[in-house]
Amino acid sequence: MALSIGIVGLPNVGKSTLFNALTKAQNAGTANYPFCTIEPNKATVAVPDKRLAALAAIAKPAKVTPAVVDFIDIAGLVRGASKGEGLGNQFLGNIRECAAILEVVRCFDDENITHVHGGCDPVRDAEIIETELILADLQTVEKRLEKTRKATKGDRTLTALILELENLQNHLDKGLPAGAFEAPESDFLREALREMALLSAKKTIYCANIDENSLACPEKTAHVAALAGHAARRGREMLMVCAKIEEELQGLSEEEQAEMLRSYGIAESGLERIIRGSYKILDLLSFFTAGPKEVRAWTIPAGSRAPQAAGTIHSDFERGFIRAEVIAFADYTRLGSEAAARASGLLRVEGKDYVLKDGDVVHFLFNV
Repeated sequence: MALSIGIVGLPNVGKSTLFNALTKAQNAGTANYPFCTIEPNKATVAVPDKRLAALAAIAKPAKVTPAVVDFIDIAGLVRGASKGEGLGNQFLGNIRECAAILEVVRCFDDENITHVHGGCDPVRDAEIIETELILADLQTVEKRLEKTRKATKGDRTLTALILELENLQNHLDKGLPAGAFEAPESDFLREALREMALLSAKKTIYCANIDENSLACPEKTAHVAALAGHAARRGREMLMVCAKIEEELQGLSEEEQAEMLRSYGIAESGLERIIRGSYKILDLLSFFTAGPKEVRAWTIPAGSRAPQAAGTIHSDFERGFIRAEVIAFADYTRLGSEAAARASGLLRVEGKDYVLKDGDVVHFLFNV
């Protein structure tokens, strides 16, 4: 499955700079004024995974295919976006196709960079975005309620759905995100929630955009500490990225990038941290297929059973699933071949109930 991450935030907080840096594609306009970005920019990025190189060294395939992530740079939201301010309705709609949200929050002061609300205040900025998402969701639920009430005249089974939608409406009306709503086990409500694709239900990571002066000890800066406290209260992940440094990394070789990161005391790039964080909040994992034609990484939800994992490769694999031959990544790389793993009894034959683990190297057998 392709992972899509929407980069959102107020205007002029560094979203497009970060997008360009992460995607290595200078196709998102950056400028010191609001709404420099109007149409969403989209780019597909390979997921960094050192395990692919290790597998390729053994299998010596014709090609290596990493898993991918789609990044979508969404134009800046402002207070009143849910009512159309700053083309807000259009921008909010662009978020619906995203699996997760990377909410970029500026955490440094710079009088040379315009701020739409007069100055840097990370908690206020984060709350503005979250409020607009909740208000947009409230409108969506109210429209669905109206439609459902009309439909009940011919279908009494929808009465329970109306009650649950009213409960959700009241929840949102209190300023609480849809993700915090304790939905009952109802097929009707589950389907309604899927169709509405509520914005405030999406998994979110706060991305504190810091400046170079804060790199030495970012946790001790007042702005970062304030956002970290807000993230803790919301139960959300937060990471720190210097968009300017990430931008400067582009065009450098891998060795030069590593050296530059070390000079700033950074262990890994922003891209790696953002993707790892996204896999964590969405509860995703990777498995591999390896052979002379191709070594490839595949992304699946944690808890996926073997037939569903096979279906990510091709629907026929799931439909005609027979069994899966599985080798743990550590065993595969330690022994150096599939044949050695088989001879050592470390190649396991698994059936339909097997739940894949992160790093499994799998060969699926099927018949249709």
